[in-house]
This record gives sequence, structure tokens and C-alpha cells, in this order.
Amino acid sequence: MDFIRKMGRNKLVEITTPVLITWHDGKSRLCGDFRALNNYTKADRYPIPRILHALDKLEKSKYITKMDCMKSFHHNGAKLNSIKLLRIICHMGIYE
Repeated sequence: MDFIRKMGRNKLVEITTPVLITWHDGKSRLCGDFRALNNYTKADRYPIPRILHALDKLEKSKYITKMDCMKSFHHNGAKLNSIKLLRIICHMGIYE
């Protein structure tokens, strides 16, 4: 829960849906259930690049890095007009 305090800006919200996920090792992660947003967003035709296209781009690369997949959501920014849709509320406050 400490990472939420560090990450979020505490503000007023209209609607939020918190979900607490508990892993088998006892650690917890607070998540937002944003499935309702699917009704208002346009799906990408190919949200993940096809493997052959990705491998073609890597063919002449000098350096290859990997992204931290476990916390990658927190590293990716959102457009300012989308932030209000990605708010999470919990007993410690409201974060976006």
C-alpha cells in the first residue's frame, strides 16, 4: 500500500472500483476494475505487435533491453484527459 501513497495524487473522484489482489506469498496489490471503460473506448486492431514484425525490427539491432513487466503499468503515462478515468479509491484515500 505504500507504493500507492507515493504514486498517486489524492483528489476527488466521481466513480471508482477498487479490487484488492492477494498473491499466494501474502503480498497484496490494489488494482482498479476498469472493464466498464471498454464500452467507451475503441479497441486496437493489433494491440500487441505480431511476433514476426517484432523480430524483423530486432534483426539489425545492436542493443536489446527488456521492460520490467511486473510494474510496467506504473511506468507508462496516461493522457491528461484519461487520468480521471483511471482513479482508484481505498481506505487510505483517492489516487490517480
